[in-house]
Amino acid sequence: MIYPKHFETKSGFDEIRQILIEKCSTHSGKLRVERMSFSSDFKKIRQLLQQTEELRQILTIEDGFPNRDYIDLSKELRSIRIPGSYLDKEILPELRDSLITLSNLVNFFQRQESLIKYPNLTRLAEPIFLDDEIAKEVDRIVDEKGEIRDSASEKLGEIRREIRRKQGTIGRKIGEAMKLAVSNGWIEKGTEPTVRNGRLVIPLASTHKRQLKGIIHDESSTGQTTFVEPAAAFETNNEIRELESAERREIIRILKTFCDKIRQNLDMLIIGYNFLSIMDFIRAKASFAREISATLPILTHEATLDWRDAVHPLLYLNLLKQNRVVVPLVMELNREHRILVISGPNAGGKSICLKTVALLQYMFQCGMLIPVKETSTVGIFKKLFIDIGDEQSLENDMSTYSSHLNNMKQFVLNADKNTLFLIDEFGTGTEPQLGGAIAEAVLEQLNSAKSFGVVTTHYANLKLLAKKQNGIINGAMLFNTRELKPLYRLSLGKPGSSFAFEIAERIGFPKNILKNAAKKTGKTQMDFDRQLQQLEIEQKELSDERRKMQITDDLLLDLTKQYDKKTKELQAQKHTIIKDAKTEAKRIIESSNKLIENTIWEIKEAEAEKEKTKIIRKKLEKEKSKLGEQLKEIKVPKPKIRKKSLKKNEKPKTKRPLKIGDHVIPEGQQVIGEILEINKEDALVSFGNFTLRTPLENLFVSPSQPPKIRRSSNTNQFISEINDRKTHFDLTLDVRGSRATEALEKVRRYIDEAVLLSIHEVRILHGTGHGILRLQIRELLQKSPEIEEVRDERVEFGGTGISIVKIK
Repeated sequence: MIYPKHFETKSGFDEIRQILIEKCSTHSGKLRVERMSFSSDFKKIRQLLQQTEELRQILTIEDGFPNRDYIDLSKELRSIRIPGSYLDKEILPELRDSLITLSNLVNFFQRQESLIKYPNLTRLAEPIFLDDEIAKEVDRIVDEKGEIRDSASEKLGEIRREIRRKQGTIGRKIGEAMKLAVSNGWIEKGTEPTVRNGRLVIPLASTHKRQLKGIIHDESSTGQTTFVEPAAAFETNNEIRELESAERREIIRILKTFCDKIRQNLDMLIIGYNFLSIMDFIRAKASFAREISATLPILTHEATLDWRDAVHPLLYLNLLKQNRVVVPLVMELNREHRILVISGPNAGGKSICLKTVALLQYMFQCGMLIPVKETSTVGIFKKLFIDIGDEQSLENDMSTYSSHLNNMKQFVLNADKNTLFLIDEFGTGTEPQLGGAIAEAVLEQLNSAKSFGVVTTHYANLKLLAKKQNGIINGAMLFNTRELKPLYRLSLGKPGSSFAFEIAERIGFPKNILKNAAKKTGKTQMDFDRQLQQLEIEQKELSDERRKMQITDDLLLDLTKQYDKKTKELQAQKHTIIKDAKTEAKRIIESSNKLIENTIWEIKEAEAEKEKTKIIRKKLEKEKSKLGEQLKEIKVPKPKIRKKSLKKNEKPKTKRPLKIGDHVIPEGQQVIGEILEINKEDALVSFGNFTLRTPLENLFVSPSQPPKIRRSSNTNQFISEINDRKTHFDLTLDVRGSRATEALEKVRRYIDEAVLLSIHEVRILHGTGHGILRLQIRELLQKSPEIEEVRDERVEFGGTGISIVKIK
């Protein structure tokens, strides 16, 4: 049961239906869209959804799927059941093209792999067996322009050859008559023959019309020109007319012969074209599903509703044209919380929430995929009721409120545990106290009937009803009280404020009136609403800050691991260098001893001659100088990283108060930072591309060397490392072939690193596939506060298979 009768108009489904009609190619496909209706048959809904989902996957991932020439000729084929009847030749090109499409469709679904991947669509194609010779016969008869070929029959070829021969004869005879008329001055030179009544004629001046023997066919409107067919061409033209009649008779014979051949396969052809119209209908739904990023959620026969990331399809398409994004909706109705009371500011999205529920549930039970996360659960309701908008009726002398009351009466009388009702601005239209009381009584009655529903309201008594009765839960459309603008996000569990004063202030309402109104309302009520909403906002901000801190912690942990690794490498290098230095020193000492011994031996051999001794001594000094230079080159470099962290209570050699610009080391750490800001108890310290706030008691100036030297060594090392990571950072992340959880973790770490390295735009290659991975990645990115924009790559560079991510 659907109430009221114009439910589709109220919910917006009439616009969805029109979009599907425009996507259909066949008249029968359009009729199927027009006949599409709400159903509560679980098996039927499941079958329709699975068919659409299978075709959506085909359109997304399959190459070579027939996607053109969907033409339904079942009506024309039924017209030739009677022997002797035939198809018009204009139909044959469409018959040929549509038979090729139909044959390709059947062949596609009769593959073994299609039976496994697309069982529901394969079952539709199973009973169809087409004779491929029919399409070949059509192609033999009709050419690319849709004309009957000369070769369609031997007789037709002979007739057409004779017609062309005689037409050539007429051309020559007309030419001879034209020359005669020009030479005698009956027509001017350069005059061309024309056609009247299907015959070539000569346009003569009326004063000379009797000069040329022939048949007069026509004259001009002024009477000054007469169109004459020369007698010499008259008989030949008559013969051509007879040949053209013979041509038409032969074409009809060919068409009858062709229809006699296909008449024995007529029933199978009609079944095939019925399948083609069904595929046209399903294709329209699958194509629309792709446009709105719709999925196949979990289907249950119970009356329940558990949606994640639901969006209004029409709003989604409208905002997409403006390069804007719809805020997704989280909606849950179950046996424990069957009725949701949504409150919040005007223009905050309450009505859109309600319309989204109405439209998506109706679309789903009409067999259409809906734009929700595929892990969502959608149940089946047997009754859908809606009360939204102005129902004032002049014909029935019914006011807006009377119309609402009439709808409430129908709801109360017909609602049961399988009912989903949707009421916008519940209780409005009359005196607030009385309207609120009636609305509360109606809601209690619907609750006692175990019905499911979503209502929007500003009335406090309806918000409080959730505390009084089981089965009812509050929901609030969040509002940013700092920036005075709605967030369009639904929060379940708490009521919301209308923020009438904030909105009035935002649009420039007179402050003296607002001040007076605040006195009449009471400060307690205003503060309560504002604080309730502000708690929600602050909770979200704390969550965002916690995530940012986690990113910083992960970075520090990563740097610490790298630092420990490099420390071990340097220690190992130090031992190797010292060992090599000792070996080299030992070699040099041995060389010097040999030099001294040789020098002594030479002095003895020279028998202490002064000049000879002087030369030997100079040679010795020169060799000593060389050895000295070699010893200078042998150095054991000091490690660039501290051998150990300072102990907790260890003090620097020179103790002085810290100031801005000092280079300090945090307690227990070995990375040098620079003080940017100092408070009484803590300081803001910069470590390259990130900053940390640290207690003053945990900071000290390095005692082993001047701060400037220590800072230069370690900070340059850190900055160099960051720059190196930025240089080697790949601007494209490929997650194709990864599982969803693995891919999402890769994307999360990739975006974190991009933020750290100040990268402003990256590409994520996820492929088209079933579209599931793309949706989950988009969901993750849209929830990230660091992301400014996510869009598809240009079609020529990958389209929907690549997401372009712009980082703030």
